[in-house]
Amino acid sequence: MDANNFLEFFKTGRFVAARKWDDLDRLWEAVQKNNNEGWYVYAVGEEPPTQIADIEKLDAFIAEVDALLRKEHDEDYCGIVYADDHKNPSLVKIFDPNNLGVVCGFSDNPPLPGWVLSTLQPVDLPDAFLPPGSRKRWWQKIFS
Repeated sequence: MDANNFLEFFKTGRFVAARKWDDLDRLWEAVQKNNNEGWYVYAVGEEPPTQIADIEKLDAFIAEVDALLRKEHDEDYCGIVYADDHKNPSLVKIFDPNNLGVVCGFSDNPPLPGWVLSTLQPVDLPDAFLPPGSRKRWWQKIFS
């Protein structure tokens, strides 16, 4: 996949949840082992990264986000981290436990993840998922 396919893959790729905390542990190990191309670490809402993270930053991010997920998603299961392939991942969506919406079901307007790990350079996701023009016009009409 090339960088031009990031958004299409993000929208239409098949992603499977790390259902148990042990599944998440194995996913983190696979991410760390699959560092040949390097990983972009993207906090959605911030500027998308233009450079891959070095291994130390990747490891630090995984440790910190793992601790946050386990603390703030106070469940005996994970279910809020999705990857395209758990053994050889190239894109991982990490949902914020405080902004889940309809993550695991079907929704016409699912929430964006809080963080993304990708071997492809990410694009600005909030910008890519702007509300439709009719919704913007409605909003502007109220406050004009």
